[in-house]
Amino acid sequence: MPPTKKNVAILVFDEVEVLDFAGPFEVFAVADELHSHEPFHTFTVALQPATVHARNGLKIVPDFALEDCPAPHVLVVPGGFGTRALLDLPSFHEWLRAKARHAEVVMSVCTGSLVLARAGLLDGLRATTHHENFAMLRQLAPQTEVVETERFVDNGKILTAAGISAGIDCSLHVVARLLGPAAADATARYMEYRRA
Repeated sequence: MPPTKKNVAILVFDEVEVLDFAGPFEVFAVADELHSHEPFHTFTVALQPATVHARNGLKIVPDFALEDCPAPHVLVVPGGFGTRALLDLPSFHEWLRAKARHAEVVMSVCTGSLVLARAGLLDGLRATTHHENFAMLRQLAPQTEVVETERFVDNGKILTAAGISAGIDCSLHVVARLLGPAAADATARYMEYRRA
């Protein structure tokens, strides 16, 4: 890979919401394809090197496990009911904090923001989540301003997207930041997606 290619690591775990991870995966992979496979290396990473069972029965074979994951430039933490189990894994929180220190962008989708909150990555920031989980985000992140009216919130390095399909909008926003607005527009057009 050329040295300028950015690693986009997308976390997957049991009971992950499918569009939460598949939407961002599609955005970064399409943006890469439309730019001669130069900007992004998009891959999945799981807690362990084993098949992941997503919501509604979809099975995923992750590209990497935590211990052998390439250093991410962009780290995406999706949501879904499986985030509840992640809230009680201190070793995973330490991995997340370590990777976040060196990443350019850390982005959550839906209830992935709860995981960022538990890891202490949202303190003093603005954040959003799925509309059914605003109260839980406030409970986990009392030092965070919870935003209920935006599709995504950009704090610079840390971004949070609202529920499910909002991850596509947030990912396109990240593409616009990294490659320029024209690249994001071309990616959305290829996907037949109307940006919010």
